[in-house]
Amino acid sequence: ETVVGFIGGSVVLPCSSEEPPLTNQGIDVRWRHSSQNVYDIIDGKGSVEEQHQEYNNRAETFPEEYKTGNFSLKLNNLQHTDAGKYLCYIIM
Repeated sequence: ETVVGFIGGSVVLPCSSEEPPLTNQGIDVRWRHSSQNVYDIIDGKGSVEEQHQEYNNRAETFPEEYKTGNFSLKLNNLQHTDAGKYLCYIIM
């Protein structure tokens, strides 16, 4: 799916599971861009421990949506370097 954004603006990159999890525990989601770590959801909680510095304070998810299977990523303050393909890996 192609998402268009503008420099300085925000976009939401969609990612969802067809089978919503029964609980947030045990959910791992990995967001990657050009093999860089954009954002991780580990055991149902957002984690920026291994996040690439380029995405510091710019990437967020919607924890209240995890139970519905929605793991979309919001990327704020867009930069030229944000262009490209993003991959979302859902591990349950």
